[in-house]
Amino acid sequence: MQSASDLTKSSPIAELQAEIIRLFDLGPKAREDGKARSKFDQFLNALTTGQIRAAEKQNGRWKVNTWVKQGILLGFRIGELAEWSSSGLSFVDKDTFPARYFRVEDRVRIVPGGSSVRSGAYVAPSIVCMPPMYINVGAYIDEGTMIDSHALVGSCAQIGKRVHLSAAAQIGGVLEPVNASPVIIEDDVLIGGNCGLYEGCLVQSRAVLGAGTILTRSTPLYDLVRGQVYRASADKPLEVPENAVVVPGSRAVTKGPAWDLSLYTPVIVKYRDEKTDRGIEPEEWPR
Repeated sequence: MQSASDLTKSSPIAELQAEIIRLFDLGPKAREDGKARSKFDQFLNALTTGQIRAAEKQNGRWKVNTWVKQGILLGFRIGELAEWSSSGLSFVDKDTFPARYFRVEDRVRIVPGGSSVRSGAYVAPSIVCMPPMYINVGAYIDEGTMIDSHALVGSCAQIGKRVHLSAAAQIGGVLEPVNASPVIIEDDVLIGGNCGLYEGCLVQSRAVLGAGTILTRSTPLYDLVRGQVYRASADKPLEVPENAVVVPGSRAVTKGPAWDLSLYTPVIVKYRDEKTDRGIEPEEWPR
């Protein structure tokens, strides 16, 4: 994939970027532009093949590629409702975003049972998808990742290498505002069953989220090991530190009437060690 820092004014991706921004700025009039469809098709192919992505890491920090999200929104604006059918089921969506079809040479395992991947989602070779699961437009899923049953990968979410999204994990998506950061999960992370990650939270590499952990911008994360509290700010998402092991917890409500209430709170109980690695080591045989 070509990063934004590598682009030059003469590169095909830079030219595509300029066209997408121009068309997006036209608003509803983009539907009347003769180049809109062909440029969007070029954009969608680049997004689906991983040549471009909604966010990328540059100089150690994640950066949102606003124009990519603008391109996705452009597709909704210029698309028309169309019907598709498959195995007796029918679907109605914008014709600019058909469902993806995979071939053996794509080296993506999609086990039968009702899964769906939207065009504009990059799914790398060696990924395993267990039914039913769903991957939305703009998502980027890197090699060796397992997406388990009933898991959702939302629009523009960025998933790293060798990640395990356990059953019913919900990875929230975001398209608007276009400068908002998507949920990002870095390499070698384990997301436990029924976890929910929303509002642009960042899970750094090798972290482990125990079953039922919920992370949002308004959720403080308590670190029992280091004695710190991590919070999102106006210009920074909630971040889970590298190697952190997080489980659901609670904290007492100390204001208001004495009702003995508590609030849900994610808690870092340890940092990953050899014992943790043995407990979560992925089984290679099913892959």
